[in-house]
Amino acid sequence: MDRKMTGTRDAQRTVTRILLADDHALVRRGLRLILDAEPDLTVVAEAADGAEAVAAAREGEVDLAILDIAMPRMTGIQAAREISRRAPGIRILMLSMYDNEQYFFESLKAGASGYVLKSVADRDLLEACRAAMRGEPFLYPGAVTALIRDYLARARRGERVPDSVLTPREEEIVKLIAEGYSSKEIAETLQISVKTVDRHRANVLAKLGMRDRLELTRYAIRAGLVEP
Repeated sequence: MDRKMTGTRDAQRTVTRILLADDHALVRRGLRLILDAEPDLTVVAEAADGAEAVAAAREGEVDLAILDIAMPRMTGIQAAREISRRAPGIRILMLSMYDNEQYFFESLKAGASGYVLKSVADRDLLEACRAAMRGEPFLYPGAVTALIRDYLARARRGERVPDSVLTPREEEIVKLIAEGYSSKEIAETLQISVKTVDRHRANVLAKLGMRDRLELTRYAIRAGLVEP
């Protein structure tokens, strides 16, 4: 496992410490070059398989784990499950060669905040990292299609969404969050303060037992708050 010490940085800047796990050293090297070139991102640990990734994350020295799905000993999805269970404060992104719905949904179930295709990692990875750290999902176009298809399949099977435990105002806010609005934009739309929006968001997360925008978005789709 390769490590580097984070140097002295501007105290005002929050630097995201990243664990990078992929069984191909050349891939890790290329991704590390992309990530380390950014002032707000730094790779502090590397792993060549899922088991090494879990061991590194358990030390509590990283903020974000980027996990390749296909790794020896323990897959990225298996590692994501373990990291989510042992260190729930660590955000997770899955990295894959495959635009595969099953892998995508399994990644979400395992606790990942996003799914990045290796073929466009140079374009999408930085955005995905920052979105994950903001508690927002990163969904490439094919993944959005998969979520909508899943929603429609549930509707065709007649599956009912449980009655909402949210107030009408909370439902309004969840809908806007799922549609990608920021807290400031939601406040302006509903003519309330940003603090009120943040308070509602915290209440919603507590009620639903969720922790970030990704989970709220999935809830909004399944609850019919966001039209497919």
